[in-house]
Amino acid sequence: MESTSEPSPEQRRIIERLESLEIKASFTEDLLDQLNMTIYRQQELIDRLAREVIQLRQQAPEGGGAAAPRNPRDELPPHY
Repeated sequence: MESTSEPSPEQRRIIERLESLEIKASFTEDLLDQLNMTIYRQQELIDRLAREVIQLRQQAPEGGGAAAPRNPRDELPPHY
């Protein structure tokens, strides 16, 4: 039986590549978690803003604000 204590150069390269891939996978998982949290927060904000828009539409006068157009001369500054 042969007992080798040192890995061969080929085994060393494989080990280094594997370690590099494990590090990249770890960073990728962290980035994915951060992106998922960002998307979650953005969706919460979108939902809140959508609810606010609905509330504002309910508060707006009927007719969609299609009031008669204003004449700028009717809004003269006070010094005239």
